[in-house]
Amino acid sequence: MRNPFTHKKLTEVKNSAPEFGFGDDIMEARFAKDDLEAEDTGFSFHRIMPGKRQPFGHVHEEAEEVYVVVRGSGLLKLDDEIIEVESLDAIRVSPQVTRAFEAGDNGLEVIAFGPRRDGDGSIVPEWWTD
Repeated sequence: MRNPFTHKKLTEVKNSAPEFGFGDDIMEARFAKDDLEAEDTGFSFHRIMPGKRQPFGHVHEEAEEVYVVVRGSGLLKLDDEIIEVESLDAIRVSPQVTRAFEAGDNGLEVIAFGPRRDGDGSIVPEWWTD
């Protein structure tokens, strides 16, 4: 029988950024769906270091996502538009919109959640360039 709830500290979830070739000097990416035993909800915690940008964009074909800035400020690029974000901003992003974050001077911490669909998501290398 499945547990009626799961409690997990996000900093205890494995940092997957090194698997993508990015160290702690750029970002952390902690995908917590499995740690939380979630069946349908994708959930992740991202920490982008001060003045750094996520080195790739990503896009989903079907899944809508919501991002909540929990600490810091910075920029979020959504297709060709760039918006400023700060603590406690919530941003809903439709499927098929490519997105990536850039941290301000104090860094940026973001929680992302939405429906989890295997195979729905693509990384877009070198998408946000100056």
